[in-house]
Amino acid sequence: MDKNKFDAVFPIISSDLVEKIAGELDLADNEAITELYSSYLYEMLEKEETKVWQYSTEKLLELFLEERNNGKITFPQV
Repeated sequence: MDKNKFDAVFPIISSDLVEKIAGELDLADNEAITELYSSYLYEMLEKEETKVWQYSTEKLLELFLEERNNGKITFPQV
């Protein structure tokens, strides 16, 4: 995906994920944003070449919770 398209879709993905995190963990949006932005998942998500952005929001939430609870992420084999 070219940079312009990625830059257009990335905020939508991030926003949806923040909403899911806030709901799952009963956090305010700003707390959910802080949690997401400080995660390794977010570091991988913001790099287009990792293709992590292609996962569903539900899968991204699952990976986020795995990292939060276990301190590591097991990315799916593609």
